Amino acid sequence: MAKNLDVIAKIKESELTGRGGAGFPTGIKWEMVKSQKASKKYIICNSSEGEPAVFKDLYLWDNHVEEVVEGIKIALETIDHSTAYIYLNHVYYEKFKSKLEKLCKDLPVVIFEKKWGYLGGEETAACEVIEGRRPIVRKKPPFPGEKGLWGLPTLINNVETFYHVAKIMKGEYKNTKFFCVSGAVKKEGVWEFPAEISVKDVLEKTGNLPSFEFFVQVGGGATGEILLSSELDQPIRGASSIIVFDKVKTDPYELMQKWAQFFLEENCDKCVPCREGVYRISEMVKERKLDLEFLDDLFFTLDNASFCSMGRSVVIPFRSLINKIL
Repeated sequence: MAKNLDVIAKIKESELTGRGGAGFPTGIKWEMVKSQKASKKYIICNSSEGEPAVFKDLYLWDNHVEEVVEGIKIALETIDHSTAYIYLNHVYYEKFKSKLEKLCKDLPVVIFEKKWGYLGGEETAACEVIEGRRPIVRKKPPFPGEKGLWGLPTLINNVETFYHVAKIMKGEYKNTKFFCVSGAVKKEGVWEFPAEISVKDVLEKTGNLPSFEFFVQVGGGATGEILLSSELDQPIRGASSIIVFDKVKTDPYELMQKWAQFFLEENCDKCVPCREGVYRISEMVKERKLDLEFLDDLFFTLDNASFCSMGRSVVIPFRSLINKIL
């Protein structure tokens, strides 16, 4: 017991936050699951990674798989009576299944293939998928730490979070994050930098700060916010990705149509605001006629009436591009 509490204390002392995008304090999440009274508990390493231009999980599986598995092992030792699932999108499942099975052969770990799209990465939807159902987001509370898989306490962390847990327990954690850089750049890739580094510094340090007129999308290739070249002195939130666009060569309507198509395909169709809202946005973008007053009302509805975070996320890229580029 003392050893387990020491693990959580060290994670809390490190101030590690989840690297899946939400940024919730990792130590508090582990403590919540640890403190629940249950005869069985679960751990999910979430590697659904279904958003365009986000590929840091792929980098970690390719380059640091042992550290990630070590982080999962630490969780299994810390959370009593637990079994773990490594929840992989279908591409990663095909590529890494054999290697992970060898590394986890002596651990209570299930290598699970996620056959659903982007929405299947949301933590409660992941529980639904593992239980054999469609990825429909559950109402919260209760949170997975209280009632997750099969109604039992469940710890859900991103691949990168488990990597950093392993580093913490080795005394090697330095409050870093992994950042994806792609788009109109000289060198696409994944780099590790201090967590609070600015967008501009990442582009400069990777040799990717453009000499041409540009803008960026930060946080993901669908849900990320548009920032102008004059707005890059801020930290990178969300999924820690930066996509660079050539401002002269990029057609804003084509970009918005790409986003709209993504949200149309990934929509679960459960709630009216998201289902109908994305459709209306798509139709306006196709016609290249934006009713700004109507869109403002639509964004308000998506923000305030969507059942899950996907509907609220739709607003971010469209609103920021319309306000800053058009």
